[in-house]
Parts: sequence; structure tokens; C-alpha cells
Amino acid sequence: MPVAYVLAKIDAGQDKQTLEAISKLAGVTSITLTYGIYDLHVEVKFGTIEELDEFIFDKVRKVSGIKETVTLVASYRGV
Repeated sequence: MPVAYVLAKIDAGQDKQTLEAISKLAGVTSITLTYGIYDLHVEVKFGTIEELDEFIFDKVRKVSGIKETVTLVASYRGV
């Protein structure tokens, strides 16, 4: 079951609206606004890598306010 972390850059002033839109998408397990290079950190979990692809390409990247994303697929999750 793929777990991934999506880091996103958001247009200025769109933080809360973008967070709300992405938080409603299926597969999101955690979402946080952050400071630094990236404005948003999203943890997601899916049954297949194809579902993760669909989430990124067909959903997240189409959300208003998203400028750029980086996806980190987890290979191991420890305690």
C-alpha cells in the first residue's frame, strides 16, 4: 500500500483555500501548512501506485493555487 508525501508550493494568498480543497480528496491522511521552500505537506495512502499517479496528476495539480509539487514515495515507515 503506497504511502507518499506530497510537498507543494502555493500561490500567495491561496494557502487556506488550497488546503481545504486538497483535504477533501480521497487518500489524504494528513495535511499541514508549512514554512520554508514548500507551503504544504500532504501525507497520502493508496492501494496502488496507479491510484497515487491519478491523485497527483488528475487531482492535486488541478487544484487552484498549486504552483508546483514534489512527491516522495515512502519505502519504509518506522516507529
